[in-house]
Amino acid sequence: MDAALAPGRDMEGDGAGRDARIAFQNWMICWVLLPNAPFCLLWFIGGPQRGIAILVTAFLGLALNRAPFAVRYVGFVASIILSSLLLVSSIFNLSILSLFDALRYAGELKASSSPEYIAAGLAAFLTLAIGWRVFQWPGRLSGRPYFLAALIGVGLLQIADAAIGRSARGFYGRVPSIDAPFSSAVSESGFEALATGNRHLVIIMVEAMGAPATDDLKARLIDAWAPPAVQARYEVSSGTNLYYGSTTSGELRELCGRWGDYRDLIDTRETCLPARLAAKGYDTQAWHSFEGSMFDRNLWYPNIGFQKMVFSDAILASGARRCPGVFPGACDADVPAQIGGVLKAANRPQFLYWLTVNSHLPVIAHEALETTNCVHYDAGLAADYPMICRLFQVIDGTGRTVARTITADDFPEADILIVGDHIPPFFQRRDRNLFQPDKVPWMLLRRKNATAPHLGG
Repeated sequence: MDAALAPGRDMEGDGAGRDARIAFQNWMICWVLLPNAPFCLLWFIGGPQRGIAILVTAFLGLALNRAPFAVRYVGFVASIILSSLLLVSSIFNLSILSLFDALRYAGELKASSSPEYIAAGLAAFLTLAIGWRVFQWPGRLSGRPYFLAALIGVGLLQIADAAIGRSARGFYGRVPSIDAPFSSAVSESGFEALATGNRHLVIIMVEAMGAPATDDLKARLIDAWAPPAVQARYEVSSGTNLYYGSTTSGELRELCGRWGDYRDLIDTRETCLPARLAAKGYDTQAWHSFEGSMFDRNLWYPNIGFQKMVFSDAILASGARRCPGVFPGACDADVPAQIGGVLKAANRPQFLYWLTVNSHLPVIAHEALETTNCVHYDAGLAADYPMICRLFQVIDGTGRTVARTITADDFPEADILIVGDHIPPFFQRRDRNLFQPDKVPWMLLRRKNATAPHLGG
């Protein structure tokens, strides 16, 4: 009888073993392959390392190993959301806290204007749709060998991710440590020492203007901000300085002389550059081509010394066109004329700070931005680096209108500092490699002693 039952027990054991193998394979598909595959595709073009996201997803799969379908699927959706947020925080150099704070403004983002964001949305939808199907398969690990094999598989994926992304580590997640050395364009250029009260002072912070790593792109920046007409009227000096974080971090770097988080200033006053210049008799005003509620600028700008704020609604009401993009706002190219009008009418020294917006990545192809045909700007860039070409087209367009404004015969004497906020956060490694990973450029245009009218004309 025992002998007769033996074959049956062997068949039952083989069936159980087959079920365990299938369940292991399904678990690997659900918690290793599927949630990581869309991000691993970035290996071919670039992207930050994802070690934390890979680990969290795997351990979530282990924790929910015996949970019902609905719970496991919700956990899978959560892992995709977490992986996406970590990716965005690394690409845009945001701390996790800053990223969650930025989610309040997701409604301002016009993702539909960008093919890149549309593609990312479709990939996420497809991944979740496939997940809905495969998570209904039996996929529960059982037996120590399969748990060990799962951990080995996760470890191998982490090793591969670390090896592929090692060369680009300096480009991502640039959040300053406590002892990070400080530098700024304001300090390195000696900008504040120019506050003698005899000339206006202007700072232009240019969105996504990183420091080029090639001579050709460096020349492009010089051509944009200091063409011959500008160099004839202004002494031009330039350099680079360290950056950390995103745009608001760049603002604190230049305006407050420190690394920091803008949220610290929402309820606290600080003696930053605008406040110090106001104490010297300057009228201080901040301009931004986007909405003042974005990152609470309308709340913390006054706390660092700005007496007046001009945001996109007022700029548009004064005649500027509206420019499209992932963050649509006033056309940067229309702002210099308005700034020039303010300075010409002033009878007291002005400190005017302007933050641009149209060069926020990804830069779209649109007539209003003059980016529909980049071949006319630079055929080589257009062919090999179309997104960089459009970025430089926007910067060049803004620079040309600034140059026309500040070289006009009736433009009052002013010293102008132009500086980038952070590296352009390109997705592709080959694009990022054309910029220095840790630097932004600055250019100081110091008015020569010439015949331009003094304050008040």
